[in-house]
Amino acid sequence: MVVDMEKNKVLTLKVEDDKGERLDVFLAANIPEISRSYAQKLIKENRVVVDGKAAKSKTKTCRNMTITVDIPAPEPLSVSQQEIPLDIVYEDNDIIVINKSRDMVIHPAPGNRDETLVNALLYHCGDSLSDINGVIRPGIVHRLDKDTTGLLVAAKNNEAHRALSKQLNDHSMQRIYEAIVHGVIDNDNGIIDAPIGRHPVNRKKMAVVPEKGKRAITHFEVLARMKSATHVRCRLETGRTHQIRVHMAYIHHPVYGDPLYGKKTADYNLNVQMLHSRYLALKHPATGEPMEFEAPLPDDFRQLLERLNNQG
Repeated sequence: MVVDMEKNKVLTLKVEDDKGERLDVFLAANIPEISRSYAQKLIKENRVVVDGKAAKSKTKTCRNMTITVDIPAPEPLSVSQQEIPLDIVYEDNDIIVINKSRDMVIHPAPGNRDETLVNALLYHCGDSLSDINGVIRPGIVHRLDKDTTGLLVAAKNNEAHRALSKQLNDHSMQRIYEAIVHGVIDNDNGIIDAPIGRHPVNRKKMAVVPEKGKRAITHFEVLARMKSATHVRCRLETGRTHQIRVHMAYIHHPVYGDPLYGKKTADYNLNVQMLHSRYLALKHPATGEPMEFEAPLPDDFRQLLERLNNQG
């Protein structure tokens, strides 16, 4: 049963199998207009009731369970369109792939209301952006940190958003980064499997948190060794906040110029981190066609590599 109301929409779902899925996974799979992260938000806000009781994300479904979901009406869009140059790598009716510049924040937030990627996308795409992630993040499927450069894909409709989100969740979307890190890494390659969660003291940071963190896996490969640094390629198997930055710091090879997790020394007067989203591979959300994109290293990244190589 679906009841349309002036301010919200109420859905009642009946579970018809015994798969025992997590509730947030079930909701995302059965309500086309919401993603798993948005389902978690609704659960946290007590907008999901299971058999008459407030639900939790970890609740498992079972046959004949009745689930009621109160979906609030979309907020009026209050983020402004701004004519900001974008380095567009690819675009069609479903997706747009951007080579993000340094210093560009992805979406508006306190202290960064303007000059974000979302402001630029709204100007460029108009109404052609998915609204699954709400007013502040239209079209945004995944994010890059402000100082991280490189490839990012945005969705231009909800169907594309759901398909891309699924690829992120099942790890079929491949994201490869390059970084310059402090110190010389001995192993040619390796896997960092260490759970990440909010830092127990500094809430602005993430950290490896063995007991309460979410599983996080980063694969790394050494591209070049220098006197005091290593050029690495990192492939994300999971996508936790600040994952590469946290993991490289965890193995004592923090990213050059990282203001949160890096060394406090001002090597080469860096005020930006040397982390670049180099390669992105995905299946087109409408056609299923495999697609690959690559973004060249930014000038400051290449210049630092040259200076480090010239150390002798």
